[in-house]
Amino acid sequence: MANVKMFKLLGVLLALMLIVWALTPILRHQPLTNEVIATAIILLMIAIAYLVIMFNPSWTKAVFFFEGIIIAVSGYLLLAHPYNIEFLVVGVIIIIIAILAYLQKLPPSILKWFYR
Repeated sequence: MANVKMFKLLGVLLALMLIVWALTPILRHQPLTNEVIATAIILLMIAIAYLVIMFNPSWTKAVFFFEGIIIAVSGYLLLAHPYNIEFLVVGVIIIIIAILAYLQKLPPSILKWFYR
């Protein structure tokens, strides 16, 4: 069996990797376009959400809900036309899944990920 501390350590390393990946264009002094800003926001939010969910699993639904909002809003506002609609749709789908998880209207195979 795998050690729980090892999984948490790997989770922290994944979150740090996402944070570094988000900040790399800024540290390289690349021009800050809307795409770079949107990507950095989304990667940072995923890393923070992953850390929060890893250390407090009861917040999974709330973090999933707010992450859907962030993906929808930042993608829609900062990206060009074909991509902004796609990010808006993905964000709305994530929000709907989070709301259905709050209401416990999802199949049990999916609900097990939200209630641990």
